[in-house]
Formats: sequence, structure tokens, C-alpha cells
Amino acid sequence: MASCWGLPELLCEFPSLSNGTLRGMRKSIDTGFRDLVRTYSDAIDAATAPLQIFLNTLEDIFTEAPWVVILLLLLAIVWAGSRKWQTMVGTTIAMGLIGVFGLWEDTMITLAMVTVATLVAILIGLPLGILMARSDRFQAFLTPVLDVMQTLPSFVYLIPVVVIFGIGKVPGLIAVVIYAVPPMIRLTNLGIRLVDREVIEAADAFGANPRQKLWGVQLPLSLPTIMTGVNQTIMMSLSMVVVASMVGVGGLGKNVLQAITNQYFTVGFLNGFALVAIAIIFDRTSQAFGKRLQKHQGVGHD
Repeated sequence: MASCWGLPELLCEFPSLSNGTLRGMRKSIDTGFRDLVRTYSDAIDAATAPLQIFLNTLEDIFTEAPWVVILLLLLAIVWAGSRKWQTMVGTTIAMGLIGVFGLWEDTMITLAMVTVATLVAILIGLPLGILMARSDRFQAFLTPVLDVMQTLPSFVYLIPVVVIFGIGKVPGLIAVVIYAVPPMIRLTNLGIRLVDREVIEAADAFGANPRQKLWGVQLPLSLPTIMTGVNQTIMMSLSMVVVASMVGVGGLGKNVLQAITNQYFTVGFLNGFALVAIAIIFDRTSQAFGKRLQKHQGVGHD
């Protein structure tokens, strides 16, 4: 074909590398990456061992403890966060239905995964958010990274995680943390930067050093925004649990994946309902806690 729409053939088909060249490049990169992982496999296993122990221990506690103990503990957390009887009633009904339909153990496994993932995301996101708030240069560097992390499809996170860590609970946990940590970083940074400049100047006038300003002024005043980050981290962890089930994470996500694969409408609906119920419980509790913090500090919406 000499032309296309009146243009030379070169402008119709984009010039690309040959298939042999592309295969050679892919093979070299994949082989090098696998060799690197094999070389440091012992170090990788040692680094992830604490996560494995923590996750297994929490999962054993949640699944082996009497259901009434777990329910009372959950209701205590909900009441401490929301102080609303409506949320308490809704939590009781939702957890009761989860138990009646035989999803209690799977729900506890998912709760353990989300709890550990949220804690790890907070431990990573809070310091990075503080560093972003303190350094414009670091913010300029990290912002594009966070943009990419939040733009990539969730399935993409599984590729490097599986290659490095293999199949299992910890690789799934790491994928969930990577997916869920950006809101924690962003909103910690935003909350600290939104602290009134006059308050910072007053702290300077009293001779407060940077550490005292951070722990005594900036973090307390930015807590409502940080709690929003915690809320978003929990929601994203729950949404990623289904995807992470592809690499060995059990619980409700595994059931949903099996229901999709085998077209089991009822199984998928019930497990999806359980995930939605947990998400609503945590969302209402964390949002109510954030609003209480705003009222306590006199920081509210106009």
C-alpha cells in the first residue's frame, strides 16, 4: 500500500521495534529481575516475617475468639468513635446478618487483613505526610509518585508484588498497603499545611521549637483532616481486598472472586453485602469521630 488517506505509508503505521528485539528486551529484564529477587530472597523473607506473624496472630484471635466477644469489642470501638446509638444498632444488625448467613469467619479474616493494612499504611503515610508538609521540595518529588500510584489500575500492583514476594497473605497485604497509603500521605500533608498561620506565629512567639510545634500545635489541629485520610485508607483497603484475593488472600474477597469466576450470584451478593456492611460501619464511625474532633477544636465548616 503506497499511501493512506493521502499520506505516506510511514505515517500510517507507527514505526516499532521488531518482535525479536522486544522479546529479547523482555527476557533480559525479566531474567535480571528474577535473579535479583532470588539473590535477596532471604532478606526479603526476613523483612516480611514480622508482618506475617502480626497478620496470622490477629487473624487467629479474630477467628478463634467467641463471636460475642468480637461483637462487643467492635461495638465498643464504634461507640468510642461515633457516640451514636443509630450506628450501634446498624452495626449489631449487620454483624448479626453476617453471622446468620455463615460469613462470620471469612469476615473476621477480612477484618484482620484490613486492620493490619490500615495500621501499616498509617505508620508509613503519617511520617511521609509530615515530611511533605515541612518540605516543598519533597512535596514536589512525592506528588507525581502519588499521582501515578492512584492512577494505576489496582491489578497492576499485583505484578511486582507477586514477582518479589510470591503468592500468599503477605504479598496481598503489601499490595493493599501500596494501594491504600496515598490518601493518608496526601491528607496528612494537607491537614498540616492548613493550620492557621497565626497559630504557628503564636507558637513561635512562645519559643516553641519545631518538634513542639508539630506535636503540640500542627498535628492536634490537623487531626480532623488526618482522620479523613484514615477513613479513605480503610475504604481503599476494603476495595483492594477482592483484587488481592487473586494472590492468596482469603476471606470475603476470595469468595467474591470465586463467585465471579463460577457465576454464583447468591454467593457473590452475600459476600459483597458483608464487604459493604463493614465499609459502612467503618465509614460512619471514622466520619463521626472526625466531626467530633472538629467540634472539640472549634474547627468546623462555615
